[in-house]
Amino acid sequence: METIKNAANYVSESISGAGATASKEANKNVAKDSNAGIGTRLNAAGDALSDKVDESGHNAKADVHKEAAKH
Repeated sequence: METIKNAANYVSESISGAGATASKEANKNVAKDSNAGIGTRLNAAGDALSDKVDESGHNAKADVHKEAAKH
């Protein structure tokens, strides 16, 4: 039963990590857009940094759950 729970958590964290990656990339593109206002660009850059932290956290948790599911 624990293996199934760990596998489900792995999938969930992997999906969350992928979502954070997509958001990070979108925010990076806005931050680089010279047609956007400076405030918008600064907010997007900050959001991209936050998304990177989320991405790393979700990927680390996914790895832990993946290893736990193997045992």
